[in-house]
Amino acid sequence: MATPALAISGLDVFYGHAHALQSVALTLDHGVLAIVGRNGMGKTTLCNAITGLVPAKGSIRIAGTPSLGLPPHRINRLGVGYVPQGRRTWPSLTVDEHLKLVARKRGAWTVDRVYETFPRLADRRSNGGSQLSGGEQQMLAIARALLMNPRLMVMDEPTEGLAPVIVDQVVDMLRTLTREGEMAILLVEQNLGVALEVADEVSVMANGRIARTLPSAELAADADLQQRLLGIRSDGDPGEEEATQPAAGATEEAAAVIYTVRRAGMEATPTEEGPRAVRAYTRWNAAGTGEAPRDRLIESSARDAPSPAAAVAPPPAARSISAVPIARASGSACYIAGTFDTKGRELGYLRACIERLGVRAVTVDLGTTGGTSPASISAREVARHHPLGERAVFSGDRGTAVAAMALAFERFVLTRRDLGGLIGAGGSGGTAMVTQAMRALPIGMPKMMVSSVASGDVKPYVGPADICMLYSVTDVSGINRISEQVLANAAHAIAGMVAHRRPGSDTTRPAIGLTMFGNTTPCVQAVAKALEDEYDCLVFHATGTGGRSMEKLADSGFLAGVIDVSTTEVADEIVGGVMACGPDRFEAIVRTRIPYVGSCGALDMVNFGARDTVPERFRGRNLYQHNANVTLMRTTPDEARRIGEWIVAKLNRMEGPVRFFLPEGGVSLIDAPGKPFWDPESDRALFDAITKAFRATAQRKLVRLPQNVNDPAFADALVGAFREVATPLTTPSNSRLAARAH
Repeated sequence: MATPALAISGLDVFYGHAHALQSVALTLDHGVLAIVGRNGMGKTTLCNAITGLVPAKGSIRIAGTPSLGLPPHRINRLGVGYVPQGRRTWPSLTVDEHLKLVARKRGAWTVDRVYETFPRLADRRSNGGSQLSGGEQQMLAIARALLMNPRLMVMDEPTEGLAPVIVDQVVDMLRTLTREGEMAILLVEQNLGVALEVADEVSVMANGRIARTLPSAELAADADLQQRLLGIRSDGDPGEEEATQPAAGATEEAAAVIYTVRRAGMEATPTEEGPRAVRAYTRWNAAGTGEAPRDRLIESSARDAPSPAAAVAPPPAARSISAVPIARASGSACYIAGTFDTKGRELGYLRACIERLGVRAVTVDLGTTGGTSPASISAREVARHHPLGERAVFSGDRGTAVAAMALAFERFVLTRRDLGGLIGAGGSGGTAMVTQAMRALPIGMPKMMVSSVASGDVKPYVGPADICMLYSVTDVSGINRISEQVLANAAHAIAGMVAHRRPGSDTTRPAIGLTMFGNTTPCVQAVAKALEDEYDCLVFHATGTGGRSMEKLADSGFLAGVIDVSTTEVADEIVGGVMACGPDRFEAIVRTRIPYVGSCGALDMVNFGARDTVPERFRGRNLYQHNANVTLMRTTPDEARRIGEWIVAKLNRMEGPVRFFLPEGGVSLIDAPGKPFWDPESDRALFDAITKAFRATAQRKLVRLPQNVNDPAFADALVGAFREVATPLTTPSNSRLAARAH
């Protein structure tokens, strides 16, 4: 039996004390399932729960994969496309810019196919979103979702506010998608006629529950059933209740002033037409009048007419372009974070510098005293993002308060859709709070920390992230001849990053991550050479942060796969070396399920600094001086066994395509016959521990080879295995990072 495209059970959503969705259960195997119901019954909340936009409890499975609790971008990665209610197109981006922004995945839907399917969009490709009619905006919203090549399409009110001829086009599109079987569609629709015409089955929502699910033909043939379940018939006439209750706004008129906005910084002015009265229509009071239904929002009622702005806009070649692109200036802001009770003057100076450069600035207070704040976003607003609320932050104890605020700020930044970059300034406490949030942001998002601790060991602050640490020289305390220069430099740097941020490499090759160590270099170089024409090979030095940096990129959607040749950091984690990977190594592979090929590269060694830094308890061991600052220690059979057990426990949790290789001829350059670390007994303990506990599946396989890890034949085997697990490749190239960051 085929796995359902969408399976929901026991789904609950709360808004405060309001129980919006109550134990919702539904299954969509294939085709189209329509969700119908009156306003306020929970239909949009259901869409938002499926796409991860609201927290929920229960179970949601996308093609068998649990998705509840995942962030929206990872749910999208599972194959879910979303056409939101209200279209949500960007007013300042052209049609072509909209489409190219999301055209990342390889698949059947391309920009060219979109233009073939929607010829009107092809004609309007140079027009901004605000210059499109309501129907054209809806076409664009649907096309944008199709370019993600989804397996499941969630569509919330796709015909809302459209003229009948445009509704017919949308219906034809849904029929085509259904007929071609490219995806399953969950259709939320108040227009019962559309729902019955397109869907195979219809589920009726009432008071946050699925009241009934039945074939669309059965509901279409029974007008009394329509009246009983919905209070409306599919012919568009209101039922008795609706007939006696005029729609809100149906008899009221409201004035709307139409503005022309000039991009070159001029003020918006009313058009020569002046104010005019615009009637607010609903789908109910428009029925049978011969007038096309319009959006219920008054300001949207004239969208299907050519806009005055469109009529007077100069051709694209003649438009003036400001120094900072309008889309970036309006859609992205530079966030400035710190403790305004102690660093307010310095943070205010940063804001003034950034705004003078034409970049929008948002200040965020991280103070833990709970007092009033001059910042755009108060400390209390940030503190509300802590899982335990404000009280966890404003505890009165500085140590726990700083840690709690750091967690709250980390969660806060992940909710900001306009975050174009983040800068902070402070001492040790402020640095700890701001950089924790920075580490949670994707690679490529601009991050700058001005700190009095930036000249020491910054590893705890930077971790695997691309954080710029700028030493403040003097303490971050007041504006003086030194701090003024340092803060101004920081402001210019972050403003430049935000305003002129690159969208990513133009290469069409997917990016893959490889881990390399000095003693596995020949293998990794051979693998990268073999794959460089097909993939953008990113090599990470396995020095403790290298593996974590690679996995952060995997979490960011940057990598299409991983060839983890050098898992040596695990040896330091288990035994106590200086290049430990941390307890979360391999977890990104578990989460993302991207193709993974790994091996035991350099697991024969534990790393220390110069020989005199080796702990006393290890002084009598087999030590090898790699250079003046690096001393290697050979692992024992017992240590090798524990390393193998740790790794195999992680491998068994990976549900994506996995191939893990055991090089029985040695795991490094110096683990070979006649070399300093050749120890067949320790290698056997490592391999046996992995083999004994490894749970093989159709996706997960263990391979033992007689070669050394640096033997050309072993590198060839890794390449062959990766080509096997990465075909067909469904993960987009690394340019997807820019879209995710916004």
